[in-house]
Amino acid sequence: MQPVHVWIRSESRSTERRAPLAPGDVPLLLDAGFEVTVEESPQRIFAVEEYAAAGASVVGQGTWPDAPQDAYVLGIKELPDEPASLRHRHIYFAHAFKGQEGARRTLERFRRGGGRLLDIEYLTDNDGKRVVAFGYWAGYVGAALGVLHLAGSLAAPLAPTARHELDAALEQAGKAGTDQLLALVTGAQGRSGRGAQRALMTAGLAITRWDRQETRDLHKQALLGHDLLVNCVVTHTPTTPFVEHADLDHERRLRVLADVTCDVTGPSNMLPVNTEITTWQEPVRRLHSGAPERGTAPLEVVAIDNLPSLLPREASEGFSGDLTPHLLGLAEEGGPSGPWRAAGRAFDEAMRRLEAPEGSS
Repeated sequence: MQPVHVWIRSESRSTERRAPLAPGDVPLLLDAGFEVTVEESPQRIFAVEEYAAAGASVVGQGTWPDAPQDAYVLGIKELPDEPASLRHRHIYFAHAFKGQEGARRTLERFRRGGGRLLDIEYLTDNDGKRVVAFGYWAGYVGAALGVLHLAGSLAAPLAPTARHELDAALEQAGKAGTDQLLALVTGAQGRSGRGAQRALMTAGLAITRWDRQETRDLHKQALLGHDLLVNCVVTHTPTTPFVEHADLDHERRLRVLADVTCDVTGPSNMLPVNTEITTWQEPVRRLHSGAPERGTAPLEVVAIDNLPSLLPREASEGFSGDLTPHLLGLAEEGGPSGPWRAAGRAFDEAMRRLEAPEGSS
């Protein structure tokens, strides 16, 4: 049986600093008989020398299209636009199974090349629960950016930092008055929700925690009575949105949306008042100018779709620790099962929808 080959590609997005596999976890794969190849990358939080010291093979940046046919190409965010055909098995967050912008183009590339997409978002257990995610640090950073913006201390462009530095900034924001503000976290019991709460507690904000019951029995006026909404709810089925255009002219305290989920182009966008991401260069965008005479404040949004990359070392090490045991499962006799099989089914279903005649179900 051929050893499983995991190929860590460089990221094409200039603001992506994370790695799906940390150098410290490479020996676990090598000891299990895996082959590990890592591309050079000037922006990755870990130096390529760390991977080489751990025993991985090092190759040039962006050489994954020439990887052996049986390699699993592992990354974080979207692939570059070329090649037009994808022949490998790719593991990354593709955001291509729910009709998002560019989804069809991504799937067409796999169809042309005969490759497969094992989307990390769809690595789930028997109960449908995700087994690996960057959620905790996404929630932490998203809430932190919302707090710092309310404190008037969020400077652009954003740059990667370390946990202790961000904690210090949050504590300073609390001393400057944000500890008098009210924050609402939706999806409070999930990974992202827990991370968001930690950041808010560091800044001293009063926190309202909503989970499934409260978001199902939505109380709009209560929601609008907070200064900051940190949205950590992801859903695959359309449901009542949290903030709609009709809510903007109502009397409200709400001033900032920190959209951790950032499903801005999908049909299940819980904050349809916003349909675009924000960026490290422009992290905040104004959605509504407000009308003080009617008790409506300006409303702004933070919707960055790679939040954990702003805490790249902590995020990468935590993610790698969760992912590595599942990577070891790629070597199972008879082919990968469990979460990998679930991800494969999600890909197959997406491809069936792609190939179905228009108007069929």
